[in-house]
Amino acid sequence: MRLRVCRPPPANGGTPSITDDEALALARATVNLAKVWTLTDSEACVLLGGMSPRTWARWKSGSHGRIDRDLRVRMADLMGIHKSLRYLFKTPSQGYDWIRKPNAAFGGVSALQIMLRGENSDLAAIRNWLEAEGGSPQAS
Repeated sequence: MRLRVCRPPPANGGTPSITDDEALALARATVNLAKVWTLTDSEACVLLGGMSPRTWARWKSGSHGRIDRDLRVRMADLMGIHKSLRYLFKTPSQGYDWIRKPNAAFGGVSALQIMLRGENSDLAAIRNWLEAEGGSPQAS
């Protein structure tokens, strides 16, 4: 039996980093997303990894401090979810409503309930599920 030499993956996992400018744009977009999804301040803080209510209030007023890697990934997943919903539904409001509706595919709970468990993996799971359902240009 011959063993093949495997090359290690790139140090960054092949995923491009989110720049500081992109992170600020994501932060502004996340504040807007919280409005259209009618998230409570508490829900927004959980989705953003346990952000403090004080920090969230600053974000809503337009002041964003340092944004760490975890938060960048969370916001990117939220934007990916939003994008997928725009592909899947005819009107934006249908996608906004879908977030809170119980879903048989999720055991009768809503996507928001899953995301509010607070783990990065929960956001990624909802994003991946939506993309698999046709909520991305590649899946169409």
